[in-house]
Amino acid sequence: MNSLFLPFSSTQETIRSLFPLPALLLSFLLALLFSSPPNEFNNILHVETKRHQSKQRCKETQLLSMLPSAISGALEPTRFLNDPKLQAKLLVLGFDSSPPPPPQHPTFRPQTLSSDKTFCPSHHTCSHQALGNITTHPSALLPEPPSQQAKLILSQDAPQNMLPSNAPSNQNHLHSSGLDRDVLGLAGSGYSHSLRRQGVTQLTSSSQSCVSSSGHNPNSPVYNWQATKTTVKERFAFLFNNEILCDVHFIVGRDVQQQRIPAHKFVLSVGSAVFDAMFNGTLATKAEEIELPDVEPAAFLALLRFLYSDEVHIGPETVMTTLYTAKKYAVPALEKHCVDFLKSNLGSDNAFMLLTQARLFDEPQLAALCLEMIDKNTAEALSADGFTDIDLDTLNAVLERDTLRIREAKLFQAVVRWSEAECSRQQLTVSPENQRSLLGRALSLVRFPLMSVEEFAVGAAQSRLLSDREVVSLFLYFTVNPKPSVGFLEVPRCCMTGKEQTVNRFQQIESRWGYSGTSDRIRFIVDRRIFVVGFGLYGSIHGPTEYEVTLQVIHTATGKVCGSNNTGFSCDGSNFTFRVMFKEPVEIMPNTSYTASTTLKGPDSHYGTKGLRKVTLDCPSGGKVMFQFSYAAGNNNGTSVEDGQIPEIIFYT
Repeated sequence: MNSLFLPFSSTQETIRSLFPLPALLLSFLLALLFSSPPNEFNNILHVETKRHQSKQRCKETQLLSMLPSAISGALEPTRFLNDPKLQAKLLVLGFDSSPPPPPQHPTFRPQTLSSDKTFCPSHHTCSHQALGNITTHPSALLPEPPSQQAKLILSQDAPQNMLPSNAPSNQNHLHSSGLDRDVLGLAGSGYSHSLRRQGVTQLTSSSQSCVSSSGHNPNSPVYNWQATKTTVKERFAFLFNNEILCDVHFIVGRDVQQQRIPAHKFVLSVGSAVFDAMFNGTLATKAEEIELPDVEPAAFLALLRFLYSDEVHIGPETVMTTLYTAKKYAVPALEKHCVDFLKSNLGSDNAFMLLTQARLFDEPQLAALCLEMIDKNTAEALSADGFTDIDLDTLNAVLERDTLRIREAKLFQAVVRWSEAECSRQQLTVSPENQRSLLGRALSLVRFPLMSVEEFAVGAAQSRLLSDREVVSLFLYFTVNPKPSVGFLEVPRCCMTGKEQTVNRFQQIESRWGYSGTSDRIRFIVDRRIFVVGFGLYGSIHGPTEYEVTLQVIHTATGKVCGSNNTGFSCDGSNFTFRVMFKEPVEIMPNTSYTASTTLKGPDSHYGTKGLRKVTLDCPSGGKVMFQFSYAAGNNNGTSVEDGQIPEIIFYT
C-alpha cells in the first residue's frame, strides 16, 4: 500500500494540470482514488490548507498594496473594480461591493485611510486592524471623473518629483511584493524601469475644476501635492479656495457679484464656533451648498484666507465688510486685525463714518478713538462728507459731549446741514418744520447760550428752527441780568466745568502803541491743560475805530500753528480790552511753551506796562492754574514781558 502512494505527488500535479479543480476538492478525490489511509489524507489536507492560506495571504497583500495606488489614481478604477475576485475579497475584508451612488459634483475627493500599521508590498502580511476602519466602498476612494476614466500616463519626460514616495524602486522589489502586472493593469516589461525613471501623472477631465478657483495652474498635476508642502500651514493654505478635498460650497453675495466658493468643513469648524455648530451641532446642515446673501464675496474670502493660513488681507474698501463677517462667524482674532487697521487709518475725514460703524458693531474701543479724534479736530470732522451720513443716535452722542473744540455757532451750522441731508434721505421737503421734526432732541443739545449775541442774531435766530418764544428768551439771556432760564445747556464745552476765565498780565495802561505790520508776540507756559478761546486786546486812543487782526497760537519748539483766525473788532476809544476770539478752542498742554501772536492793522492804541512774569488763578472746577510769561525772540513789535500788547488770554479749564 505504501508503494501505491509513492507517485502520488507527481500524479497529483499531473491531474491538477488536466483538471483545474479547486485544490481541496482535487486532493480529496485523489485521496479517495488511491485509497489513502486517514493519516495520509490528513497530511495532504493539512498541506493543501496551508498552501491555500498562504495564497490567501498573498492575495490580501496584493489587494492592500493596490489600495493606495487606486486611491491616488495610479490604477484604472474599472480595472480595479470589475475584477470579481477582488470584489469577493473586498466583501471578505468588510467592504460593500455594491456600486457607490454617483457624485453630485465631479470633483477629486480622495478619503483618508485610517490606519495603525504601514502597508508594505514586500511582506506577505496584512493588517485587518487597519482595514477595520475602512467602511467605504473602494470606488468612493478613487477620483471621480465626470466623463471618462482616469488614465495612467507613463512618459519619459514626466518629472521625477511625481514619483510616489512608496513606489517600487526596482523590478526586483516589484516582483517580491507579489504584485503581478496583470493585477496592476500595467502590461509590458518596461513598467518598473519607466516608473522608476519618470513617475506617474494622473489626468482627469475634472483636474481643471480642482484648482481653477484657487488660482493654481489647471494643467499642473494634483497627485501627491502634499509632498511639495513642508508645513501644516502651507498644506492648509494650498486648500484655501480650492476644490481639492472640499466638502461644502458657499454661494456668497447677490446678483452679478455672487460667487460659488469651495471650503472644507473641518478647517472651518476648527477656526469658528459658528461653523462648528453649523456642520456638527444638533441642528447641523446636510446641504452641500449654503447661501450667504448678506456677506460680500471679498470679505468672505478674507475670512477663509485667515482661517486657512492666518494671513490677513484687508484694505480700506473691505475692512468694514470683513469686520462684519468676522463678527458674524465669531473669529475674534480677525476682528482685532480689522479694528487695528481702522485705528491706524483713523483721521478727521473718516472719524464720523467709523464712529457709526463702531457703534453698529459694538466696538467700544474704536468708538472711543473716533470720539477722541472728533474732539481734537471738531471743525475738520464736521466738514467731512461722512458727517451728514451718520444716524440720529450718533449725532446726539456727539452733541452731548463737553469736549468738542468748536464755536457753538459753527456746531449749529453743521446740525442744520445734517437735517437737510436727512430730509433728502427721508424724501421730505427741506423746510424748518421737517428739519426740527427730524432733529428732535438733537436741537435741544445745541448750547445756544454759549454763542455771542452777534453769532446768534445772524445765525440761529434767523434759521426758523427755533420758536419765537425761544428766540426772545435767548435774546433776553444775552442782554439782561439776571439771566432768564432758556431751556438750553449753558455748560461750556472743551472739558470746561466752569465759565471762561481771563488772565491779565499788566498792572498799568499807557497810550500810543503803533503798528507797522509786525506781529506782537509773547511766550507763555501753564501748569495744567487749558483751552485758549481768544485774546483781550487794547483798542484805539483816537475814539471809535475798526481794526483788522490775525490771531495765532504757535507751538514754540516746532513752530506749528495750533490755532488761528483772521478777523476784526471795533473799539470805542476807551482803555478797556476788547475780546477777539479763535474759531475754535486751542488746546494748551501743561509745561509746554507756546507763543501768543497778534498782527493788527489800524491806528495807534493803548498798551500795558509793569508786566508780571507769573500769574496764578483759581479755577471754578477746583485747583489753580499758573501762567508764566517770557520774552519771544525775534520781531515782536516791541512787545515783551514788561510792556506791549496782548494783555489778556481768555481760556477755559
